[in-house]
Amino acid sequence: MTSGPNRLVACACLALSMALVGSYVALSKPLVLVFPVFLLAWLRFGIGGLAMITWLKKPATELPLSWPMRRLVFLESFFGNFLFTLCMITGVSMTSAVSAGVIMSAIPAVVALMSWTFLKERIGLRVWAAVACGALGISLLALSKSAAPDAAHQQAWLGNLLIFGAVICEAAYAVIGKKLTTVLSPKRISAIINLWGFLLMTPMGVIAAWRFDFAAVSMPIWALLVFYGLAASVWTVWLWMTGLKSVPAAQAGVFTVMLPISAALVGVLVLGERLSGIQLLAFALALAGVLLATVPVKQRVK
Repeated sequence: MTSGPNRLVACACLALSMALVGSYVALSKPLVLVFPVFLLAWLRFGIGGLAMITWLKKPATELPLSWPMRRLVFLESFFGNFLFTLCMITGVSMTSAVSAGVIMSAIPAVVALMSWTFLKERIGLRVWAAVACGALGISLLALSKSAAPDAAHQQAWLGNLLIFGAVICEAAYAVIGKKLTTVLSPKRISAIINLWGFLLMTPMGVIAAWRFDFAAVSMPIWALLVFYGLAASVWTVWLWMTGLKSVPAAQAGVFTVMLPISAALVGVLVLGERLSGIQLLAFALALAGVLLATVPVKQRVK
């Protein structure tokens, strides 16, 4: 059993990690207006790699990685870094940060479904109800776009679909990450999966960089890019893996509620977006699903 203070610190790490993910999901919206998607993703991994270069070295106390664990490390990066980044950046460029927050609040339910499918864990009626809430919330979100022009509606629909793809990637990242923390330190996991992300993105990133006018980028955008790179590649991953070492993965899912909340708050308070009545209802349903999926049921004492 984890001691009290250590557990509190672990919970704080998980909550702060998801809050940072939500903030950079929202703040990536102005970045995609300046940088091509592949270039932005490549620069993100490059900034993270420079910040974590000393974390790649294997500690003397750490055992060599087995081939199954090497495959898990690659899959963690492929889903949690490479595909998540592409889906999230492209999706946010086509829809609003508020909409992204609503959709990404389905992460706990998707984690539960993936645990049931791949880890054969039993899930109860409350989780199925959470899945239904998430599906209804996303359906309402789609309806909120129905009054928009056809081209804008189709673009938002595709953006929302890509954000849901990012949800699936984030859920896979959460499930795989718990296994990795049993053999690797949070720092080394962060550095290795970022390196894989950089390598996977390099061919497309180099092509995009070749045609891009870097001199036209303003200093505030460069500063936002550095924050995005450090938050996405370094801080959030290290905080999440640190928390997972002391908190079971199923319980850690409750802290993903911070992701949609922070994404929506940044969208409204920083980017000037507005919550429509339907979006607010969709958000409430999504958060209700989070609570159903993650808050434990109190057992009656006989």
